[in-house]
Amino acid sequence: MKMLINVPETVVADALRGLAAAHPELTVDVENRVIVRRDAPVAGKVALVSGGGSGHEPLHGGFVGPGMLSAACPGEVFTSPVPDQMARAAAAVDSGAGVLFVVKNYTGDVLNFDMAAELAEDEGIQVAKVLVDDDVAVTDSLYTAGRRGTGATLFVEKIAGAAADEGQPLERVAAVARQVNESSRSFGVALTACTTPAKGSPTFDLPPGELELGIGIHGEPGRERRPMMTSGEIADFAVHAILEDMSPRNPVLVLVNGMGATPLLELYGFNAEVQRVLAERGVAVARTLVGNYVTSLDMAGASVTLCQVDEELLRLWDAPVKTAGLRWGM
Repeated sequence: MKMLINVPETVVADALRGLAAAHPELTVDVENRVIVRRDAPVAGKVALVSGGGSGHEPLHGGFVGPGMLSAACPGEVFTSPVPDQMARAAAAVDSGAGVLFVVKNYTGDVLNFDMAAELAEDEGIQVAKVLVDDDVAVTDSLYTAGRRGTGATLFVEKIAGAAADEGQPLERVAAVARQVNESSRSFGVALTACTTPAKGSPTFDLPPGELELGIGIHGEPGRERRPMMTSGEIADFAVHAILEDMSPRNPVLVLVNGMGATPLLELYGFNAEVQRVLAERGVAVARTLVGNYVTSLDMAGASVTLCQVDEELLRLWDAPVKTAGLRWGM
């Protein structure tokens, strides 16, 4: 496999140095692997901290900035960051108003964020946590008890981040984050396997002419494999799987997310099919976001995330945001 890297052992550090050079509005601690808003801590503001294994960029480091995260902690590729990273990030961004940990539901992330919360609380930092578990594809997986945390992480970080920037208290910011998670469902599809730098070859076998329905963002197995389907057939399957689990009464946010190697030409065409299925099912769409946001290295494929929103959640979604990976209104 060909990769634009030096050696696998330094791939995360190299990426962090490049992020720092491109985004001087961020403070990037390469050695300790913590990415922080340069203006943190912001007086009177609840801080949002998230993190996870590298390889899902722009999640999470690309979402640090006004309107979203205060800090992010990148681990090794597909590996949870360690508690010391998260505790260090919390200390760097806490203004006294408290810190919200946004945690994707993977066993390593959950355990390490729990330990980090204890460390932070020992230092007098008030911590709340919200668990993201939006993936309807499978109930349990290789790395989780319960549903996996996937595309809804972006919705949680954006909407809760807007609430925090408005000066809302920790209890309210956490409640908004949980409401977004509970209102969100996702389903992903892989056309090819992903390749980790350390392995240098596909992480699982997906024969030519087949796809995996319900894939996880680390290449975890989905519901089933089938012969290759058209974009419209995949949209039918993915959206129907989501709507079997939720019945939106309000309009929805739609995220059509690329897994890393799918070009926008295909993603926009896939979005057209997703919008068709939603219209056929009578689901109103409030906003749509298309692109690579919660990726799986070089995997070809896509995921769909729907989030049912009321007027308040939609207002917070529309609020200004300025990060490396998402920005509008500033």
